[in-house]
Amino acid sequence: MTITIAHPHPIYDLNAVQSAQERAKAHQSAELEAFYETMLEAGSERFVTVPSSTEAFSNLYEDCPNFGEVLDDLRRYLGLALAGGASFNVMPVLLLGDPGVGKTHFGKRLAQALGTEFEFISMNALSAGFIITGSSSSWKGAKCGKVAERLVRGRFANPVVLLDEVEKATGSTQSDPLAALYQLLEPETSCAFRDEYIDLEIDASKVFWVLTANSLGGIPEALLSRMAVYEVPAPTTEQAAAIAERIYRGLLKELRLRTFDQDLNVPVKDKMSEVSPREMRKALLDGLGFAVAAGRSALTPDDVRLKPDQGKRKIGF
Repeated sequence: MTITIAHPHPIYDLNAVQSAQERAKAHQSAELEAFYETMLEAGSERFVTVPSSTEAFSNLYEDCPNFGEVLDDLRRYLGLALAGGASFNVMPVLLLGDPGVGKTHFGKRLAQALGTEFEFISMNALSAGFIITGSSSSWKGAKCGKVAERLVRGRFANPVVLLDEVEKATGSTQSDPLAALYQLLEPETSCAFRDEYIDLEIDASKVFWVLTANSLGGIPEALLSRMAVYEVPAPTTEQAAAIAERIYRGLLKELRLRTFDQDLNVPVKDKMSEVSPREMRKALLDGLGFAVAAGRSALTPDDVRLKPDQGKRKIGF
């Protein structure tokens, strides 16, 4: 049996927060003063979680079967951490693969396996680094960045933070959206990360970084050197069929359809293996509706009514 072990870890200095709050009060910055109050009320400690066994990743092998290479490494690193009683810290992970292979889904499931929180940041829509680092409190509409926001308002010091489509981040000569990552992806410097809005050092060294990209183009070599890069293939036909089976059983449980066949028949699985798991869920949900309307307790291939272009998409999440 696997349980999640958690121990407290301080991520900022309360005395520094109190001093900053006094400065904000003197400058009549009500919003910033309120944020410091939130930090004081929450306290400085957050939990760092570690699964008690490498079996914590077993379900991920089933849910994300095309991520075997990265899971093999994570499982081995966790085993080393448990053997020595050390914390489970690994290099930031870059998942490289075509759209739809399941990279974001994997990040969410990884957070669940680690017993921590998940933060999604789309780099495709990022025109500046402010969403990561925050913006100066002297600016109109200034606010905290997503990294500090997660650490301050969350419960954990080691959330999984997924930066999606990092190769598509764009900026200007004044602002490089990737600049903050040079500090954040290095444990030696991320322990003193300074969000521009709150202007205080925060320990972000426990954050589990997952970056995704469709290609390496646009990612600086100096940034790549800070990450472990994994090429993620699309699920095979057999893997996709198994994913469809798990989604189907999950829907039966969710909808309390106890009289339905618990297994998908082969013709339905063959049809479902052509589409992405996200599309699988909708197609199976609609199919169950058609089956119920027809008074049947088993799906037929005719119940699964795919859109004309669904079967032409790459298999993935």
